Amino acid sequence: MSTLTQTTAWRALQAHANAMRSTSLGRLLADDPGRSERCITHGAGVELDWSRQKVTAETLVLLARLAEQQNWSVWRDRLFAGEPVNTTENRPAWHVALRRGAAAPAEVRESLEAAGRIATRLRRGQWMGATGKSIARVVHIGIGGSDLGPRMVLDALDEFRDTALAFDCVANIDPADLGRVLARCDAERTLFVLASKSFTTQETLVNGAAARDWLRANLPAGTDTGRHFIAATANVAAAAEFGVPAESILPTWDWVGGRYSIWSCVGITLMIAIGPERFGEFLAGAADADAHFASAPLEENIPALMALFGIWHINFHGAQTHAVMPYALPLAQFPAYLQQLEMESNGKSVNRSGEALDYATAPVLWGAAGTVGQHSFHQLLHQGTVVVPADFILVREGRYNKERHLMLAANAIAQAEALALGRADAALEPYRRYPGDRSSSIIRLDRLDPRNLGRLIALYEHKVFVQGVVWDIDSFDQWGVEYGKQLASHMLARLQSNPQH
Repeated sequence: MSTLTQTTAWRALQAHANAMRSTSLGRLLADDPGRSERCITHGAGVELDWSRQKVTAETLVLLARLAEQQNWSVWRDRLFAGEPVNTTENRPAWHVALRRGAAAPAEVRESLEAAGRIATRLRRGQWMGATGKSIARVVHIGIGGSDLGPRMVLDALDEFRDTALAFDCVANIDPADLGRVLARCDAERTLFVLASKSFTTQETLVNGAAARDWLRANLPAGTDTGRHFIAATANVAAAAEFGVPAESILPTWDWVGGRYSIWSCVGITLMIAIGPERFGEFLAGAADADAHFASAPLEENIPALMALFGIWHINFHGAQTHAVMPYALPLAQFPAYLQQLEMESNGKSVNRSGEALDYATAPVLWGAAGTVGQHSFHQLLHQGTVVVPADFILVREGRYNKERHLMLAANAIAQAEALALGRADAALEPYRRYPGDRSSSIIRLDRLDPRNLGRLIALYEHKVFVQGVVWDIDSFDQWGVEYGKQLASHMLARLQSNPQH
């Protein structure tokens, strides 16, 4: 059994949490008029307003002691140095090296430069299919991090896309996913991007093979379909065997986890969509967040603070879920992206030594964009028996209509305020009262552009890392997804032998 819960730092937080139960968040705000201004942290071009978190100065001191006890800064340095922080697989998780620009490893620069050349040719209409027609549609095929990252960022940066090209993403092994996309494709002008680090992922290979069969059925007989494929993979030989030409295979490496791979050549589809220069800005934004995380002291470190607030709610107040609500429609898929980042990384029940945990780790993460959620699940947030800590994400500059954008921001702030303060007027019927005392943070970006999106994603990456360090778990493996795959293979054999089973 893990000994973390027996440490002085953990027990001090338990005692503090018990003492805090008699104090309301509304009281903390009322007794400290300067709290709303003082409890705001800036870093990497992002603002974290944590004034509505039910924490005091003492809470932060005690949480900091817990993080220091778990050597969070030592693990941070190991992460940035490319040391093996993935202990079960004995390898680095060196995604930060992908966004170091000119200081990145030579192999990273070469791969991204090759991707940039391909992207430029496609954007200029100079990439021809097998029959000599230029490519007009790019279909990204991947799953997990090889899909969620590109899919989310493509949507978030839609206004920066090349309008001469169309883009689709396919992930599900359900034939309807690829079938719906192929129904709007012209075989002569469609390019498929196969994103798979191992090039053994069943869904990606099945969909890739189906796309190849479709090309063969819809192009002149004997046509080489290789011109219609690009591969981003660490298994170059397997991609070549599939039929992808050598010049169209972009290498990645085993130290890039799938859920951190958007920064690598797995992001080729995004690079095609927004261009190599803007993709460089996206990487630069992540590098901004890396620099902040690597240098800021804990009490001024945005991802570290986010991590500690989560630990406070999960481990000392029993929170089992966490809501992320972007009040920016282009970020509608951000909660789904974070589901993998957080739950695949930290959904663990043993520590690095293989001992069973007697404390909670990753919460169930969920959310939706904008005011739509206010007309569905916000009822539970405000008056339900389940207390859900929340992040509201706001963008100061809107693209379309300034007045309606202000309405959007006003709604987000009002939701955070209602969660914190509640409404306990005794003259109201019980069903009209709000209990309040529910914590949330507001994360603000000046605008939604490639650099700021890169910053936002990387800050959440580092938050997850800090939580994993404090919980003494390996945030970079995902053995929990393997057994189901094995069972599916056995089940498929049974169904093939007896389709009526």
